[in-house]
Order: sequence, then C-alpha cells, then structure tokens
Amino acid sequence: MSATLITNIKMLVNAREDYKLLRGNDLANLPVIENAYLIIEHKKIVAYGEMEDFVHHTQTITEVIDAEGQIVLPCWCDSHTHLVFAASRENEFVDKIKGKT
Repeated sequence: MSATLITNIKMLVNAREDYKLLRGNDLANLPVIENAYLIIEHKKIVAYGEMEDFVHHTQTITEVIDAEGQIVLPCWCDSHTHLVFAASRENEFVDKIKGKT
C-alpha cells in the first residue's frame, strides 16, 4: 500500500469526524486544525490531526508533500450558482452563509 503524507499544513479546514451536510448558518462555522498533517491512501483520507500528534508510518508513506504556509480544504463543496443575470452575486453568497434563502 502506498500513501501520501501532507505535512506542516497551516490550516486544515473542515476536517471533522462526523459526516454532516452543512446548510445556512452552519456554513459560517468550519472547524480548523492549525499546523496539521493529512494522510491519503487509495484516494481516501485515512488520518489527519495536529503535527505534534503525528506518528510516522514509514512502511506506508511513499510521498511526502510539505504544505508549509498553505491552507488545505479536504472537502467537497458545491459552490455553483445559476446565472440569471451577468452581475456579481457575491452578496448572495454572504446571505446564504447567514441562512437566508
């Protein structure tokens, strides 16, 4: 088995143990782990956490990526919109985060 280790992640955003579809006000409260690591094996996240808690598994790690100073968002986010008019819709995004429909 081969795995990829991403180290020294400045901010690992929206990494959570429980699967939950976020809507409305929940979109404004994303968990963040600072100075984090992430391990990917067979295209799936198998481990993550704070760098100080990382235990290296040399037999499975085949690629190491140093993400120092970078933000990692290991999530799927459907951020599409339907174009009704060709103007900016950024205010609608803020409204959506606040729970408006």
